[in-house]
Amino acid sequence: MRKTRRITRRHALTFSAAAAALPLVHIRTAGAAGKVAIGFWDHWVPAGNDIMRKQVQAWGEKNKVEVQVDFITSVGNKILLTAAAEQQAKTGHDVMTFRDWSVQNHGESLDPLDDVMKELTSRYGPVNPISSYLGTVNGHWAGLPASTGTNYKGPVARISVMKDKAGIDVTAMYPARPEATALAEQWTYETHLKAAEACQKAGMTFGIGLGTTPDSVDTAGALFHAYGADLVDEKGVVQVKSDAVRQVLEHAQKLVKFLPADAVSYDDASNNRAFVSGRSALIWNPPSAWAVAKRDAPHIAADTWAFPAPSGPKGRFTPAGPWFWGLWQFSRNKTAAKELITWLAERPQVEERCTIIEGFDVPPFQSMTDFKVWENAAPPQGTLYSYPLRSFQNNQPHIAGFPAPPAMAVQIYQRGTMPTMLAKLQRGDSIPQVIKWAEEELEGFKR
Repeated sequence: MRKTRRITRRHALTFSAAAAALPLVHIRTAGAAGKVAIGFWDHWVPAGNDIMRKQVQAWGEKNKVEVQVDFITSVGNKILLTAAAEQQAKTGHDVMTFRDWSVQNHGESLDPLDDVMKELTSRYGPVNPISSYLGTVNGHWAGLPASTGTNYKGPVARISVMKDKAGIDVTAMYPARPEATALAEQWTYETHLKAAEACQKAGMTFGIGLGTTPDSVDTAGALFHAYGADLVDEKGVVQVKSDAVRQVLEHAQKLVKFLPADAVSYDDASNNRAFVSGRSALIWNPPSAWAVAKRDAPHIAADTWAFPAPSGPKGRFTPAGPWFWGLWQFSRNKTAAKELITWLAERPQVEERCTIIEGFDVPPFQSMTDFKVWENAAPPQGTLYSYPLRSFQNNQPHIAGFPAPPAMAVQIYQRGTMPTMLAKLQRGDSIPQVIKWAEEELEGFKR
């Protein structure tokens, strides 16, 4: 097996240069039988790269395939840059990693993976609906839903602060055992609003941003969808003047008063910093803040609990961040590439990776949410039990922009339309003004 590489900014720029000019420079000397190159996401948890490298090496040695592994950072969107360059150059890795909307962006250059998904779903059942929405193009699977990188962004809260300041025992509401509670039924957006007010008055503001980076977009998207306030329906018709949109904006008009004064400038690190520093009672985030607190602020980690999003009039929806593996049409060794990613998606390999990185990644298959890692995560014991979506919790995955056609939904997401609407409310705009702005924005996406 070849030595693994980490793709740096210099490498990414090299890919861009290769894609922009002819003759093209080949990234590798592909074509010989028994060789495969795969571009993985450079995991935030260092052990994530180590276990992936170990698994791939074991598969390569067993199957007599020489595998080149590259870990490509998402910092500065380098993984997106690399994929775009390879698509244009029609050379690079055999398999590439794609985040959320990227499969839609590159679908025309990816080989269908219907046979792989048929095999996997026959063994493990269906994947969650957001993975299907993002991973299929023109009715075919263009991306294999991967566990690595896939995460949920439900609430993560300080146990003591929520109990003392808001009167909510999150550990009793969502205990670390497979049963629904009456308290969970009371976890609604109205309860969330009252808790936000109580904690803000206590100087422990909910760390919810109103910027345009994914954390802010995902949180706002879950709120809108819980009220049935989809800005664009599945047919591409703008619905921003609906009663549901007005209803969610009336709720948000109250909520934004209790969010950070600088919420509009929040990026995806802001909520983590607020939580780990002890300034916030609740954020919407994967377990990354908890993991950092284990290292830097153990007393905060021991006082942390993850649980599902609140429910609204139309249900309970937790933001999902799916990742995928895609096979380029220009791959020189499609058979081996397919066999490798199929093997990596099987339960034993997924569970081994998930356990090593303490449950940050979540499998797309509901049948794999019974891994013990989330039950055993500590401190406190069971803090991550409700991080994956449990079927008995009546909790569904969501991505902002759904159910609009992906070509429009991706613009809603990347432009941060929904958190921007809330930011306008926070600065004092009226609901009619916000709706008018959003209508013009959305109609522009159709042109």
